[in-house]
Amino acid sequence: MMPTTIQEIYSQITHTLPPADRLRLVTLILNDLVQNNTNMVDDSDAWTKQDQLDLTVHSLQHTAAIFSDDEEMV
Repeated sequence: MMPTTIQEIYSQITHTLPPADRLRLVTLILNDLVQNNTNMVDDSDAWTKQDQLDLTVHSLQHTAAIFSDDEEMV
């Protein structure tokens, strides 16, 4: 039976390839995406509310991780 999901394709076919062949496959896929100019990435300069929220959450988590061991900083 042919694999039907991306995970099945990876597990049954791609994962079994040697590393060099897997890298060649990645290159083929990425080159195909570039050549087809698929608009999968939003390259606009505008920040959405979600972008701003994600940045804020990440910044706060990063700051908390950095300063969590430093009890003198208050």
